[in-house]
Amino acid sequence: MSTLTDENTSTADFEQPSIFSTRESQVRSYSRGWPAVFDRAEGSWLIDRDGRRYLDFFAGAGALNYGHNHPKLKQALVEYISEGHITHSLDMSTVAKGEFLQTFEDKILRPRGLDYKVQFPGPTGTNTVEAALKLARKVKGRESIINFTNAFHGMTLGALSVTGNSMKRGGAGIPLVHATPMPFDNYFDGVAPDFQWFEAVLADSGSGLNKPAGVIVETVQGEGGVNVARPEWLRALADLCKRHDMLLIVDDVQMGCGRTGPFFSFEAAGITPDIVTLSKSIGGYGLPMALTLMKPELDVWSPGEHNGTFRGNNPAFVTAKHAIDEFWSDDSFEKETLRKGAHIEKRFDELCAEFPEQLSHRGRGMVQGLVFADADKAGEVCATAYEQGLLAETSGPSDEVVKLLPPLTITDSDLDLGLDILATATRKVLS
Repeated sequence: MSTLTDENTSTADFEQPSIFSTRESQVRSYSRGWPAVFDRAEGSWLIDRDGRRYLDFFAGAGALNYGHNHPKLKQALVEYISEGHITHSLDMSTVAKGEFLQTFEDKILRPRGLDYKVQFPGPTGTNTVEAALKLARKVKGRESIINFTNAFHGMTLGALSVTGNSMKRGGAGIPLVHATPMPFDNYFDGVAPDFQWFEAVLADSGSGLNKPAGVIVETVQGEGGVNVARPEWLRALADLCKRHDMLLIVDDVQMGCGRTGPFFSFEAAGITPDIVTLSKSIGGYGLPMALTLMKPELDVWSPGEHNGTFRGNNPAFVTAKHAIDEFWSDDSFEKETLRKGAHIEKRFDELCAEFPEQLSHRGRGMVQGLVFADADKAGEVCATAYEQGLLAETSGPSDEVVKLLPPLTITDSDLDLGLDILATATRKVLS
């Protein structure tokens, strides 16, 4: 249970919406659906400046898998800063970076039989995707990349070119080229064989498809609507890439770091991608950090060929190391995440049984989605839940899915409280 109190903050000497609406860009989005002015946070809870508490089933869009202000991570961070250690280092060697790399090797890579070189491309998910696309093209000497329907990989131009959402793509202002979308798993509701079109155009010299350098895929499409790729589909994709000399890039920015149960979301499929992108929760505490993992033979960069001013965020190295020590020294955290995910599925089964024509659900681990036949109802449910103190967002091409991304560390009682609020909101909207 949170120890946050309900007293008003003393520093909130501004009034919403004045400073936000007059000075902040129109591009802001989450604050429109959740207009509270948030001030403090702990565990699975946010508290606004007026003392109202909100249960967080959003978790920084997946950047807070270990919750807000985890006490052990906070202690490590405060000690590091107070002792005057390095904060900013670009790609210079530091103690904090070395300790993170050693911990990542000892507790993440080696136990899984993985051998990846680690690149620090910049602080965000779109940075690591850009690096992965550039590297694939450099290695193979080809321009084309294959992406999938309803994918989301980031907002910079390269990452946006392999993203499916038409609204986000429209913001680019220029043509987005050198990427070709293919159907994601179950895109045709099982009526077409897997990879029938993809394999056909690869083999046909008259198809007009430039031979791709690589394929980028999410194992679970979060922004795309919690679309889950089956393990057998991912294995078939990995085999297709191998047979046609294409690199397989798994975007684990949102689904990695335990969101689906295992540390990497692709572990359940038994595949080894050529390149893996990580960000969001890899920093442990919500601090900006991203990694691009590549098989050693693919590390063909020249020094400085891809860089970024904030690729050496040492406080994030510190909290990332301590997050791995705290949660990934054995498999107990993974098992707990899978248990909680199964509980959410059970609760969703019961709720969907009440509205069989209007509601369904899908997901893996602790990314779960309620799918509404009437897309508008999903937004209404989120708005109703917010009024009752629960933060949850919509996703999918028509925002038809209520997507749940609660902290993996959430207590059972808080999880059930949030599910109760969501169920009550759903019944109110659908009845």
